Amino acid sequence: MQGKKGYQEKLFASFQLSERIPKDNFYRRLRGTIDLDFLYRLTKGYYGESGQKSIDPVVFFKLCLVGYLENIISDRKLIDHCSMRLDILFFIGYDIDEELPWHSTISRTRQLFPESVFEEAFTNILSMCVERGMVSGHTQAIDSAPVKANASMDTLELKVPEEDLEEHLKKIRAISSMDREGPHRKSKNDKSDEGQRGITASKRELDAIKGRNKRWAKDQDQRPGAGNKGSKYTSNKTHYSPTDPDARISVKPGKARKLNYLSQLSVDTAHHVITDIRAYHADGKDNQQLQDIVPRLQRRLWQQGLVFENCVADTGYSSGENYAFLETMGLKSFIPPHGTYKGGPDGFEYIGEHDRYLCPQGKVIPFTKVFKDYRTGTKKKEYRARKHVCTDCPIRSTCLGKSAQEKKFSVTYYREEYERNNERVNSPQGRYMKGKRQSTVEPVFGTLTQFMGLRKVNTIGLAQANKVMHLSAIAYNLKKYLKFERKRVKSGAGQLALKALAKSVLQNLFQASMTHRNLDFRF
Repeated sequence: MQGKKGYQEKLFASFQLSERIPKDNFYRRLRGTIDLDFLYRLTKGYYGESGQKSIDPVVFFKLCLVGYLENIISDRKLIDHCSMRLDILFFIGYDIDEELPWHSTISRTRQLFPESVFEEAFTNILSMCVERGMVSGHTQAIDSAPVKANASMDTLELKVPEEDLEEHLKKIRAISSMDREGPHRKSKNDKSDEGQRGITASKRELDAIKGRNKRWAKDQDQRPGAGNKGSKYTSNKTHYSPTDPDARISVKPGKARKLNYLSQLSVDTAHHVITDIRAYHADGKDNQQLQDIVPRLQRRLWQQGLVFENCVADTGYSSGENYAFLETMGLKSFIPPHGTYKGGPDGFEYIGEHDRYLCPQGKVIPFTKVFKDYRTGTKKKEYRARKHVCTDCPIRSTCLGKSAQEKKFSVTYYREEYERNNERVNSPQGRYMKGKRQSTVEPVFGTLTQFMGLRKVNTIGLAQANKVMHLSAIAYNLKKYLKFERKRVKSGAGQLALKALAKSVLQNLFQASMTHRNLDFRF
């Protein structure tokens, strides 16, 4: 007989949310795993003693975590999503007939709490991973990736004083068709201050834009679709974003120029647990930020009772200053040097005892002075031979060129640190560390940007971006924590103990039998 289901909504119903959630459900397990009650103590000082009650801080953090676990970056969509999921309602402690907080409450609460609260929550979750044996601590892989900011390239404004800048650009710049015809969208309100709107670049830096703009005008004007918006050349030296002044223009090979933040990430190589994350300006270089990352990371690991020994990173973090800094911190660096590093001219032999070089003809090129390269800002050592040393040299023309009268060259001040690092990088351990970095930190970044809500920062400002990145890292570590199973090492110790016990029993039985035989013989 064919059945037909009729539906009539009941006025009263007996319903318990906990009975509808399976025992192995992710959010049910997560609720029984984490304890966020410490947030009440951390956030108490940011509320008044009177007035209407705000959203529960624990509920706020749980809602944020759900957003990154579900890869939802919109607060409005997050609330709609949570209202349709019984397991999420059970996780945040809401019943089916309770109204969820308004989506703008999440945004305001995120702005209310300082960065320290989010960092403390991150450290608390990291401690759980350490206690479970997921973090070894001795080897950390560091890498960076741009994350799109919540601002458009169409709203970029020229830095003031605008009149002076326009006159300067007219003199040094070949204006392309995009500069004349490209669309411009005015920002609703300018969030920048006078320092962010003012030109901080020197005349030398502004002059350097000349060649870039000429090449850009030549290449882009003839490119198919060159009239598209956002295709004109822009620079952080001359432009700023009024929507998000902390966002910076950056570009990666094969990618479009966008307003981004830079996420610096540290991952433990044992089980890919994130040990540190922070937002930086996207126009900064990796090697400029390493000395800020390492002390914070080392301090956090030390507080967890772990010893940081090996720092693994790619070539972007390479510099003599960083190698020397890591050595003073008691760390071994596994950072490949830039391809431009040679340690001296080809064919010249370095004599470390006297700090000098020998040319291919056996002539001495002594050390003369230490200076700072104005282009790179790095310390260098100059080596120069006297004029009479090169006068009758048979290879003078090929070694000095046409106009030089004496041999002069410069080498990085941190040559010894470079050599020690290169020896480690080229060793079997260094090759192992390279593979470990590629298989550790890069997949973690891919997971965060594609599946954990870090494809775009949905907030304004560097401090808010830092909160977003910490929340994404917390969600990632919690997911790893629930999936982790402590693996027992098959060392064979149990079998050895069993064999030793069996041997001892047999020896005792043998001694007992011999004693019994001796007694029988006496009788």
